[in-house]
Amino acid sequence: MLVIPALDLRGGKVVRLLKGDFSRETAYTADAVQRAREYARAGARRLHVVDLDAARGSGDNRALVERIVAEVGIEVQVAGGVRSLEDAERWLDAGAVAAVMGTMAVREPATLAAVARAHPGRVLAALDVQAGRPAVAGWLAIEERTVKRTLALWTEVPLAGVIVTSIDRDGTLAGPDLELLQEALEATEHAVTYSGGIASLGDLRAVADSGAEGVILGKSLLEGHIELSQALSTL
Repeated sequence: MLVIPALDLRGGKVVRLLKGDFSRETAYTADAVQRAREYARAGARRLHVVDLDAARGSGDNRALVERIVAEVGIEVQVAGGVRSLEDAERWLDAGAVAAVMGTMAVREPATLAAVARAHPGRVLAALDVQAGRPAVAGWLAIEERTVKRTLALWTEVPLAGVIVTSIDRDGTLAGPDLELLQEALEATEHAVTYSGGIASLGDLRAVADSGAEGVILGKSLLEGHIELSQALSTL
C-alpha cells in the first residue's frame, strides 16, 4: 500500500482542519517546502497537496504549490479548485503527476470524464464523505447522492484512482472509517486511496488489510503520532 503524506495549505501556511471545518483550523509553523523535503528524505514516493483557499474559492496558494512541485523531487498530486480541463492542465503542465477533482467530479461527472479522457491515468477523483453523503465546494455543501451511486458514475472514466475521505474522521485521530472504506471498495473497481482519522501504525495496517491501494496521512505526521519512515518500512 502506498503511504502518501499530505500538506494542506491556507494563506501560505500548513494547516489542518477538524472535520473539514474552516473555523476549526490548526496552523503549523512548518515551512511547506521544507516539510515536503523532509517527507521526501524519509522515503515518500508521492505527496498530496491541497490548496484550501482554491477549494473554497477565496484565493489560492499556487506559487507555493508550484515551488513544491518544482523543488522537492517526488511525485505531487494537487487538489483544491481543480474544476476544469484548463485547471487540470495547468497543474499537469507545471509538473504535477496528477490533478485531483472533487466538487466537479461529484456535481458534473461528465466534466471529470472529459478531463480524464484528455489525460488518462493522470486524474484522481476525490469523494469526501460526511454523514454518508458527498461533501463539496470546500466541504460547505452536502450532496444527496449516495457513496455507491457517486462511485458508479465514474465506472467508465480512465482515472488514476479514487480518493475516499471520511470528513467525520478527518483531523480527529479517531481511527479510520473502515465501513466507509469497505463500501467504496465494493462499489468501484478503481484503485482506492483512503484518508481520514489515521493515528497509528495499527490504523495503517487495518486500511491495508481492507484492500486500499493507498493511504493519505496528514495530522498524524505533523503532530508526531506516526513517523513516516516507520510507516513506509512497515507497509
